[in-house]
Amino acid sequence: MGKTLIVIPARGGSKGIPHKNRRSLAGRPLIAYSIQTALDIATPDDICISTDDPEIAQIAEDMGVKVPFLRPAELASDTAGSYEVLLHAVNFYEQMGRHYDTLLLLQPTSPLRTTQHVREAIELYKQGIDMVVSVQPAKTNPFYNCFKENAEGYIEPLLANNLTRRQDAPTVYEYNGAIYFINIESLKKMPLGKMKHIVKYVMDDISSVDLDTQLDWQIAEFLLKNNQ
Repeated sequence: MGKTLIVIPARGGSKGIPHKNRRSLAGRPLIAYSIQTALDIATPDDICISTDDPEIAQIAEDMGVKVPFLRPAELASDTAGSYEVLLHAVNFYEQMGRHYDTLLLLQPTSPLRTTQHVREAIELYKQGIDMVVSVQPAKTNPFYNCFKENAEGYIEPLLANNLTRRQDAPTVYEYNGAIYFINIESLKKMPLGKMKHIVKYVMDDISSVDLDTQLDWQIAEFLLKNNQ
């Protein structure tokens, strides 16, 4: 499998939950959960905290992970994409003479993801795969209960079919944002959304909680405090 670089992207700003990456969740800064998971499977030298926020960098340093750069401002705006952030991290280490074969992206917004989840996802990786990505069963199924508005203003099924029971619809999944294990050669050629050879790693709904809103935060805090 070769060497793996773990990237934890954590910019200082956030619209939905202000300063969420360094905000305390159940007694710990949010980013600390992902840093600890990374430390459970790798040495600090192979962990990259990509941030523009000195306070986030200090949290990482206090946990034993050095932060050799602060992310450039153009990669820390609301419109900056994950793809450019990942390429920036890979290029930074390659310029230092450190080359990696795979990249593990751990987003801080998945605090209920465990080390076991990550290990199991990595075990699914093999040559010829672009990415192993964590998913959860989709809450809505486009084959059954998703609709669009037509030109006459009426809603109609998103996908035309003859299904009359939800149980007959194919199982569909959605990314939960917790784990992305990526072939770096594939990453250099295309963004994640363009990759074709993707293998899923299925996680349950509780472990898949993703922090985007204040309600998400309250749910995650309740689950963590109750050892879920």
